[in-house]
Amino acid sequence: MASVTLKGNPFQTIGELPALGSKALDFSLTAGDLSTKTLKDFAGFNLVLNIFPSIDTGTCAASVRHFNKAASELKDTKVLCISRDLPFAQGRFCGAEGLDNVINLSDYKNGSFGKDYGIIFTNGPLDALLSRSVIILDKDGVVQYTEQVPETVDEPNYEAAIDILK
Repeated sequence: MASVTLKGNPFQTIGELPALGSKALDFSLTAGDLSTKTLKDFAGFNLVLNIFPSIDTGTCAASVRHFNKAASELKDTKVLCISRDLPFAQGRFCGAEGLDNVINLSDYKNGSFGKDYGIIFTNGPLDALLSRSVIILDKDGVVQYTEQVPETVDEPNYEAAIDILK
């Protein structure tokens, strides 16, 4: 279990982020068109997994905007923005913001992504939502970088994550 805070109050997640150098676990997430996407759908691309509790919070929205901008400058890279929000809410946000360089995916159906990647909150006001994290996968699906943001209201270290892809 990992411990993170929300406004200074400690909360737990179900496990730990994947180890550096490990092969990423496959996933089954729901896209905006309600299709199912798996890791295989992104084969041959570097992946930024931008994971957050809800698109409808300021910090989560900021991370999507930041990675949307970065994605336009990264070769052979896809940015997957993952939360437990309904796909409709994710699409509404990105449509209103004009964000088209990120791919929104939802873990709303059964939370299996959050469980497998160790990032579902197990207690507190965000119980069952995903802990703010960034995971970078190379083209072979190997974990190259991880960050679980220690204070949930803080933004991730964008530069550290993007530098891995340069």
